[in-house]
Amino acid sequence: MTESSIAHDTAQGSPVRLQAVSAEGQPEVTPALEELYRGFEQELLVPLWTEIGDLMPAHPRSRAVPHVWRWERLRELAAQAGDVVPVGRGGERRAIALANPSLGGRPFATSTLWAAIQYLMPGEDAPEHRHTQHAFRFVVEGSGVWTVVGGDPVPMNRGDFLPQAGWNWHAHHNATSEPMAWIDGLDIPFQYVTEAQFFEFGRDEISDAERITPERSRSERLWGHPGLRPLSAMPATPGSPLLSYKWEYTDAALRDQLLLEKEGFGGTVEPGHAAVRYSNPHDGSDVLPTIRAEFHRVARAAETAPVRETGSSVYQVFDGSGTVTVGDRTWTVTRGDLFVVPSWEPFSAKSEAGASDSDSGALDLFRFSDAPVFEALKLDRTQKDA
Repeated sequence: MTESSIAHDTAQGSPVRLQAVSAEGQPEVTPALEELYRGFEQELLVPLWTEIGDLMPAHPRSRAVPHVWRWERLRELAAQAGDVVPVGRGGERRAIALANPSLGGRPFATSTLWAAIQYLMPGEDAPEHRHTQHAFRFVVEGSGVWTVVGGDPVPMNRGDFLPQAGWNWHAHHNATSEPMAWIDGLDIPFQYVTEAQFFEFGRDEISDAERITPERSRSERLWGHPGLRPLSAMPATPGSPLLSYKWEYTDAALRDQLLLEKEGFGGTVEPGHAAVRYSNPHDGSDVLPTIRAEFHRVARAAETAPVRETGSSVYQVFDGSGTVTVGDRTWTVTRGDLFVVPSWEPFSAKSEAGASDSDSGALDLFRFSDAPVFEALKLDRTQKDA
């Protein structure tokens, strides 16, 4: 094949398609411009003047859109999967991912974040594996499953947040007679688009010594004492060495913030809005290199100010009820519901919770985001709307 025929075939099959248009800021449409564009197509070139509006918009335009998934329906489908889908090598996990409606059917909640409901039947084990994707588990209901990270069995109970940095061996086992569901959060889409991911199978079964059911993991016994860092600590590794953040401490911190505000001493981020960030006890950084996790409590009748941020978030309603507004969408939400906030979409929440639907009498929201990535790249920006 000659060089000229190769060039012809490349041009014929080129994915680049350019159209000369008569518009402000565009060159005059002439035969010479058309000839130039055909040459660009042949050589796989794209001029900036035809793409600047898409590549450099005035503000972020997320491919993801605001959307809500109802917990009641998610759990129903997960239970149905428990009856027909086995857990084991191949599928590895009975995890069902949220697929943002604007991302072409990909199992991505946003362009950078994965969220899924995972379901484990009584007596089942999820086999051991490891991956470079950073992950966590958050429990909105139930108990009875232990996740075994690096040989350390970690109990999972309602309200617990369990981070797990990438490339750590992990498995799960259900030690009770009841099924259990929780949500998984990972940075799968981010590592997918950056082509940085690795995965490795582990043992098919964990040992009897790992199949124990302690009330506290070894990581909690070493790192789970507020304000105290063990002097025996090894050099910092990616992610938090504390593998479980207990609900009792999260709940107490939020409750005390609202009480301090009521007593006139401040402590909340805005009136009626208490919030905490899960942090690495080694150095106070985020619990995972690419994921930030927070918990927000909005007192009954309080409403948060609309906020825009670069980067995206996934929220799960832990308790209570209320209305949330993301961009031009508003939903009523209740316990377990999940929703996404794409980059630069304004978000606000109003609590309608009370004693009948919330243990705290407030709207409780668990949130995770890709903020550490944007901060590391100096691309973070926040704006409070009037």
